Amino acid sequence: MDATGPYDGLPRRRKALRRAAAPPLIVGWREVVSLPALGIPRITAKIDTGARTSALHATRIVRFTRDGADWVRFHIPHGGITHAQDCEAPVVDRREIRNTGGLPDLRVVIETSLAMGARRWQIEVSLADRGAMTAPLILGRTALRRHGIVVDAGRSWLAGHPGEST
Repeated sequence: MDATGPYDGLPRRRKALRRAAAPPLIVGWREVVSLPALGIPRITAKIDTGARTSALHATRIVRFTRDGADWVRFHIPHGGITHAQDCEAPVVDRREIRNTGGLPDLRVVIETSLAMGARRWQIEVSLADRGAMTAPLILGRTALRRHGIVVDAGRSWLAGHPGEST
């Protein structure tokens, strides 16, 4: 078959039906985001393009089985939310992830929704004790990739509140 359509004899345009790309969302090095699937309406996130994986501060991490699937129950003690929160989510994976000291740490990974400004998408996030860190959530490159995010490393709080347009 040549480069013409089967019915009209006209050249096919590649990806002609693809939606127009949204303009980039410019974010600062820290933002207020939401994790709606976990019931967390506001949490401070550090945007870290040097980190590959995202990590959420969690304590009391307990794995359990529900309907034959691997799940995890965990506690979000603080971090920009109005109160402490207990959460449950299916386990996606267990991975060795290097901590801030460069040492490998075997962590539980879950998938959840992230809302930043007016945008919302699914991310994978590892659960770790980040109590000594300034931000309870770190968003790494994998969470940002292919979502039209541009990071202005010299500014903060550019995306607006989760769910609202900027």
